[in-house]
Amino acid sequence: MADTNRQFDEVTAKCRQIFIDKMKDYGPSWRIFRLHGITDQLYIKACNIRQRQETGISLVGDDIEGNLRAIVNYGIMAIIQERNGYADATDMSSEEATKLYDKVLHEAKELMVRKNHDYGEAWREMSKEGIVDMILAKIIRIKNILSNNGKTIASEGTEGNYFDIINYAIFDLIHYTNA
Repeated sequence: MADTNRQFDEVTAKCRQIFIDKMKDYGPSWRIFRLHGITDQLYIKACNIRQRQETGISLVGDDIEGNLRAIVNYGIMAIIQERNGYADATDMSSEEATKLYDKVLHEAKELMVRKNHDYGEAWREMSKEGIVDMILAKIIRIKNILSNNGKTIASEGTEGNYFDIINYAIFDLIHYTNA
């Protein structure tokens, strides 16, 4: 488990740096995303990965690891948006956004530790393709929940699915890093 904690920190450090660097370019302009829009961004990235896994070709130069990092970051942004609502303009500083990012990432790691305890790190036996399929399934679940105005009858809501997407993307990044 110590190895997983270290690997989690290594791959998420790169995700966090990309988040910070993009905010230097754009500021927290992502705050305008509603949950439907940010979920669509997750869907686009996951579909791109799946296409690349199937064909081995990217005509625009997107790589799988870059898309997985984007999924981590969009997943964290989605949770921030769900908790704080969206804004019609930039309504926080980059520093405030980074603090929120760090809080959600910390929660994702705590969840990963608990689930790894209960599931015995079963994700290590999953294929890279299977993990992407799980991410896509979770995105489609979120889209259905959002279409039902966030109401569920027998399942977890969108936040739990966003956390799972974040952690699955991190697991896949660990797979690619250790390939």
